[in-house]
Amino acid sequence: MDAVTIARWQFAIVTVYHFFFVPLTLGLSIFVAIIQTFYYKTGDEKYKKMTKFWGKLFLINFAIGVATGIVQEFQFGMNWSEYSRFMGDIFGAPLAIEALLAFFMESTFLGLWIFGWEKLPKKIHLASIWLVAIGSNLSAFWILVANSFMQQPVGYAIRNGRAEMTDFFAIVTNGHVLVQFPHVFFAGVSTAAFFVIGISAWHMMKKGKDLKLFQSSFKMGAVYGLVGVILVTLEGHAQAQYMTKIQPMKMAAAEALWDSENPASFSLFTIGDEKNREDVFAIKIPALLSFLSYNKFEGEVKGINDLQREYEKRYGPGDYVPPVAVSYWTFRGMVGAGTLMVLLALYAFWKVRKDDFNFHPTMLKIFFWSLFLPYIANSTGWIFTEMARQPWIVFGLMKTKDAVSNTVPAGNVLFSLITYAILYAILMVATVFLWKKYIKAGMTGETGTDENVETIISQA
Repeated sequence: MDAVTIARWQFAIVTVYHFFFVPLTLGLSIFVAIIQTFYYKTGDEKYKKMTKFWGKLFLINFAIGVATGIVQEFQFGMNWSEYSRFMGDIFGAPLAIEALLAFFMESTFLGLWIFGWEKLPKKIHLASIWLVAIGSNLSAFWILVANSFMQQPVGYAIRNGRAEMTDFFAIVTNGHVLVQFPHVFFAGVSTAAFFVIGISAWHMMKKGKDLKLFQSSFKMGAVYGLVGVILVTLEGHAQAQYMTKIQPMKMAAAEALWDSENPASFSLFTIGDEKNREDVFAIKIPALLSFLSYNKFEGEVKGINDLQREYEKRYGPGDYVPPVAVSYWTFRGMVGAGTLMVLLALYAFWKVRKDDFNFHPTMLKIFFWSLFLPYIANSTGWIFTEMARQPWIVFGLMKTKDAVSNTVPAGNVLFSLITYAILYAILMVATVFLWKKYIKAGMTGETGTDENVETIISQA
């Protein structure tokens, strides 16, 4: 393999590993803050125990998320120096703000929250965890500002072969980030909710001494999850419509739509011949894709063949078709996992709205395993977002093959790829070990609520 292919694999592996932890950080920080707010308002000790339990799991996730995220920024200079040269003036600004404002904010107040139990006034301590939650989500916003420029360049001018910022406000209010950030935010809420539901369901199966506490957690997770999955679905719909407008090739690849249609059919299942750009077998719902794209059962959705010809006229000769099979199936992985989450969240909420926790054991097992659904949705969604934009690294401005460092041998990139993959696998094992340890202990177990948080941090 050449350096471009290996560098792409490395960035993909590192990004997916990192993004495995990001949504849980976004959503669980808010969930912990909500529980502590209940404790502050009511003084009920059960909310304090719940806050500390879910707070421990949040701390482990936060620590591994930071560790896996640091490497990403170094890759821009090492493996993608041409991209950094071209985009540095624009890409660097939101990343700097993210580090100096959002990350420092969340890490500072996280320290106050960790060590402030019984030391800080309750109101200040509560404010600390809310500022952690705000900082975490602000951090995501600035990262997505940078990513959205890659999806839809705005507020720039090309000077001396580089993209230079001309309008910071335009970049921050990029239409793409205005639909992308809410989608990621509510994906985080959904991830945290199913994390809580799954772990609570496991303890409900065991019927231990913390049963009532985990029933309360399950109920709060069900409400939190219902809000999350409904809003992430609505925001996903808005994002898909915006994608049809600014990146029609991405929508065409997501549907394996070879030729333009009006009205356009939605593919339930398609086996395609990517080389000849035609269907081998397909089951489609007439006019549904037009409705999803325009909120009406008519309207043209452009196909891959027509867009390829259009892009050749606009950008010059070349292949502008992304990997269709990868785009098609990752899109369905995201939507399929999301659909199951909606159904499970509705059922969970319907059951617990009147404090009915009489679930069949099989249903509790399903709820436990459902904690993996948001991870499937998040990972496949992110892969789709990036892969279906190919061959562009910055849409319409720079191709991925032109962004790689031209002085780094493929062997060096392969060595670092293997090293990172092994290291991240070890970190994943350590994370699962710590999660398993504290989850099994429960809220009042032998590693209960009064364990020194310094021990938890050092282990994480």
